[in-house]
Parts: sequence; structure tokens; C-alpha cells
Amino acid sequence: MNRTPRHRTVAGTTALLAALGAAVTACGGGHPLAATPYDAAADVSFSIATGDGEQADPDRPLDITADGDGRLTDVTAVDGSGRYVPGELSADGGRWHSTSPLAAGARYTVRVSTENDDGRPGREVRTFRTGRPTTTRRLDVTFGPKAGEYGVGQPVVAELGAPVRDRAARAVVERALRVESTPAVAGAWHWVDDRKLHYRPEEYWPAHATIRVHSLLEGVRVDDRLRGGRARPLSITTGDRLIAVTDAAAHSMTVHRNGEVIREIPVTTGKPGFETRNGVKVVLGKEYFVRMRGESIGIPRDSSDSYDLPVYYAARVTWSGEYVHAAPWSEGSQGSANVSHGCTGMSTGNAEWFFDTVREGDIVQVVNSGGEAMAPFGNGYGDWNLDWRRWRAGSALVADADAARPDERPRLRPESV
Repeated sequence: MNRTPRHRTVAGTTALLAALGAAVTACGGGHPLAATPYDAAADVSFSIATGDGEQADPDRPLDITADGDGRLTDVTAVDGSGRYVPGELSADGGRWHSTSPLAAGARYTVRVSTENDDGRPGREVRTFRTGRPTTTRRLDVTFGPKAGEYGVGQPVVAELGAPVRDRAARAVVERALRVESTPAVAGAWHWVDDRKLHYRPEEYWPAHATIRVHSLLEGVRVDDRLRGGRARPLSITTGDRLIAVTDAAAHSMTVHRNGEVIREIPVTTGKPGFETRNGVKVVLGKEYFVRMRGESIGIPRDSSDSYDLPVYYAARVTWSGEYVHAAPWSEGSQGSANVSHGCTGMSTGNAEWFFDTVREGDIVQVVNSGGEAMAPFGNGYGDWNLDWRRWRAGSALVADADAARPDERPRLRPESV
């Protein structure tokens, strides 16, 4: 996946990218080819000790950042027994961090791939050892997304510095994490995993709201080994209520702003075998240029389905690579047939308008597709595909024995606009 240097991705931090932090594009993606990668040692920074004779704290997450104008394209971390450390790569390639704890007394090898502004790839390999865990750990909290203006579908994210598995300990954490909005709306936290929580109201946030997030956890005992640490408060705002609904059967997208239809766009979605996911998705970022390759989703180069295309005006809605983007090659099918490999394609003029109109956090919903349902977590923000009862069942503060399991397949419904 490439971007021209003059059109940087508008990407939310904490956006979720599961499994080893590798960004994959479902309609394609890839990195530019180069004969010899450069030494990227000076272009990356590690959050833990990696020097000779030093031992890293296993209770700290492994955090790798790109320095200068380059970006990370791939990170793998593996211990001596071959176990990989799962992690997340930010959409703009600026940061990768582990999403599970490191093992104590283990030796790790980390391989980092980078790309500079000229598209040239770099490589850096580091090894380090972890020491013994401390007796008492501090549970720091990082809130996301970064400060700014978002669409009304943007969840609030809390990432914990250590795993919390016990329900009582989770309740302590939840009580201390405060979310307040103006206008006021009720909401709830949902535990995505042992280290991550998402917060959303029952319906979308109000348009033009201010949302403030802070923690009262510092110094509070969470369990026998954890006490609350620091958390930087966060304030974000929402813009207009913008919802784009794509009817895959009708080959049309209807864009609503504050309840009014502002544009109807002929589109094409995924063809048989590559059907677009049904459900509510949230815009994760915008990329002016993306290079999409069929090999990234397992299509052999010599297949009739193979492709290698420059794509413009691309709004990302899943981490596996589903976009809304310009597809001038399929204009003859837009409005009448589904011929894509999973993305929503439209004319260049319509795609440019859509790109300029939407922001991170805006809603893109697909209905009447033959594809699978959008997952609630792990491939973007599918949070809104859980009804309110199941969402609240993911909170440690809600005792509802009759609530459905949070990981059940979501029931789809056309979203009210």
C-alpha cells in the first residue's frame, strides 16, 4: 500500500489492526519494489531496552515508532520458541505496538520493515532479552483516538498497559474511566480483550458534540499486582451526522447529512466470491493513492482475477483492505452490476466528492450484499453491529445473565439516518 508524500493519510490512532501489525488491502495492496533495502536502524525507535547486556521489562508493551518522514510497513516479533507477538500498526505507519504481554526471561527477535518518502524499503532487525516481572505493576491507560473532529460513529478506545482478566478488577477499571459528552448521552464500555475497551452510546453520538475522557485510576488498587497509573485526558468533537448507505443489490450509495439526502451515487460492490461485507462500518482513514494487488488477498498472479492497479480517492473502512474508492475501469458496471473484489467502486468524480466529504468516524453501511457480516472487532470499528443489549453485556459493570454473548453474529438492519 503506497501513498504519495503530498497526500498523507488522515488516520485515527488506536485503530485496530490485528495479527502481527501487517496492513493488508482487500482490493489489493503492496509495497514498492526495490533491489536492496536500506539500513533503517536510524529510522525506528524502540520503547524498551534492546542494548547488549540490558534486560527489557516484560510488563511493558513493545512499542516501535517511525522517526523522520518514513513509515513502518511491517513488524514481526518472535521469541526463541517461535511464538509471535501480536500487535497493531497505525494506519499512517507511524507506530506499531504489541497487544499481548511479553514473556519473562525470553529472547526476542524483531524484524521491522520501513519505507521512506521515495518509496524505498528499509530493514532493521533487533534482538533483546526480557528480565523478571516486577512484583507490583502500574496500569497506565491510553485513550484514543487522537484529539480532533470525527464522525458520529467514532468509538472511544482505552488501551491498558497490562492485561486485566478478573471481572472484579475490570469493574474497578471501568468505574475509573469517565466519558462525558455535551450534549449528554448515556453510554457503556465494552471489553474487546484483556487490554482494550471501547466506549459508545446506544445510538450514534450527537452531531457537533464534545466528548471528554479522563481517568481516576491513578493510585487505585486494581488487584494484588496492579495499581492504577497515569492517563492523559482526551477531548474530541463530532461533526455533522453523515451516513452513507450502500445497497449492493441496487448498486447505489445514498449519502445522508443530518437526516437529509445530499447525493445518490451509482456504485459497484463485490462480485460473487468476493462479496462486500454487510453491516455498519466506520471510516478509518483516507488515502489519496493506494496501489492494490490481487496477490495480497491470495489471488495468483497468473489468475484471470489478478490485478495490479493504482487507486485514488480511497476511504478505508476495514483493516483487511475494504475501501470506498475511484474505479474508472468499472464505470460501465456502476449502477447495474457488482464486479469488484470487495470494495465499493465509483466514478473518479464521485469518489473525489466522497473523499472530500467524509471524515474519520463517519458511517458507511452496506445492505443487501451476499457477503459475510462485518465483525464487531478486529477488522476496524464494527462496534455498531452489536445491539445495545449485547454491547452492554461486554461491560464488567452490567450484570445481565440473559444477555446474548458479545461475540454472536450481529443482526443487520438498515441504519436510521
